[in-house]
Amino acid sequence: MKKFWDKVFAIAWKDILAELRTKDTATSTLVFALMVIVTFNFAFDPDRIKLVAAGVLWVAIAFAGVLSLNRSFTSESDKGCLEGLMLSPVDREAVFLGKMLGSLTFMLVVEVVLLPLFSVLYNFPILLPKLALVALLATVGFACVGTLFSALAVNTRAREVMLPLLFFPMVTPIMIAAVKASEVILERGAWGDMSSWIGLIAAFDVVFLVVSSIVFEYIVEE
Repeated sequence: MKKFWDKVFAIAWKDILAELRTKDTATSTLVFALMVIVTFNFAFDPDRIKLVAAGVLWVAIAFAGVLSLNRSFTSESDKGCLEGLMLSPVDREAVFLGKMLGSLTFMLVVEVVLLPLFSVLYNFPILLPKLALVALLATVGFACVGTLFSALAVNTRAREVMLPLLFFPMVTPIMIAAVKASEVILERGAWGDMSSWIGLIAAFDVVFLVVSSIVFEYIVEE
């Protein structure tokens, strides 16, 4: 088991190091997310902005996440490294989990920068542990589904278009649950009001983590 997780972390660390050298994914993703929340901040009346704040936050996170997830396997394919990765003596589950952890790290870094700025612009308290929990759980689901569909779309001609077409319908339940839970948090609601939404997100994560790990092997073989 230790050897398995060593391989997972090695693949994730490879992606992180590659990103640290170029900073292409993190920069483009962060700039896009910031543009979304800043633009919507000026688009709505100050008295009404809090009504749509949760939706704005998750639109920024989800659409910015697609930019990051789209490069999960694209960079490997463009540089001819994908075949070498598939030929390496590593379980396909380890490859999937390693790529997913790499994408998850990029998205969480963006959110660490995005959430404080969101709190300032939309006049919410900066320290909201419940919102951080929702963001973490939802981002795990995004990274899981996005990594799977990124592997599926990488060999198609319109891969930049294919991933969003596959990704957004699949993550609609988690998007709705994240928005609803965030609304309760931003309105200072009770834990019981958001527990069902958090449970839905957690269930989504578990189901798709298991299913994606199993299906991934057949997708990359194609």
